[in-house]
Amino acid sequence: MLKGVLIDWGGVLTTSLAESIAEWIEADRIDPRHYREVMRALVAQAYREGAEPGAENPIHALERGEIPVLEFERALADRLVTLDGGPPEANGLLARMFAGFRPVEEMNEMLRLARAAGFGTCLVSNSWGDHYAREGWEAVFDAVVISGEVGMRKPEERIFRHALGLLGLEPGQCVFVDDIEANILAARAIGLVGVHHSDPVATIDELERLFGLPLREPGAAARL
Repeated sequence: MLKGVLIDWGGVLTTSLAESIAEWIEADRIDPRHYREVMRALVAQAYREGAEPGAENPIHALERGEIPVLEFERALADRLVTLDGGPPEANGLLARMFAGFRPVEEMNEMLRLARAAGFGTCLVSNSWGDHYAREGWEAVFDAVVISGEVGMRKPEERIFRHALGLLGLEPGQCVFVDDIEANILAARAIGLVGVHHSDPVATIDELERLFGLPLREPGAAARL
């Protein structure tokens, strides 16, 4: 019997990372082609199947809180190029990168309804610094696991075990929702029910099916 839900933040409870990145690229005049080349290699290595603690990747260190945010920002800025030919401003780079995140109300309401129905809820997020809008979290989450605050990251098994422990639940009792396939595969490997998020309609439909209860306010379906 399902009793809880573990859920990602950026791109699941907020608008997509791609939208936020696009806003930042335009505002900071980043060369978009060069940015994609730089990030493709870093992200592919960071989230490749079987990634383990100790793998050499600056994203791993950032997400576990092992290096200061400014150190990562300076290293990333040195790799990037603006349309003017120079590097972008390093200080505050990540805050500007994620400034375009906006809450997806339907997904947040789904969590509130699930929690009100007695399901445990836990945020499980890989952090690139502390850029979270935490207002109202007490109404949505029973527990919060942010990678840089706990020293572990998705898709490491231990972060899922830590989140489950906070809820007092077993893997088979929980659904995990994320927009990155590598994280879903890792969660499924230890027995969680994985829901690969692509859009609110499909995700809420699947969670309603799994939990056997409505997870939208009346009339919400027409707005989605």
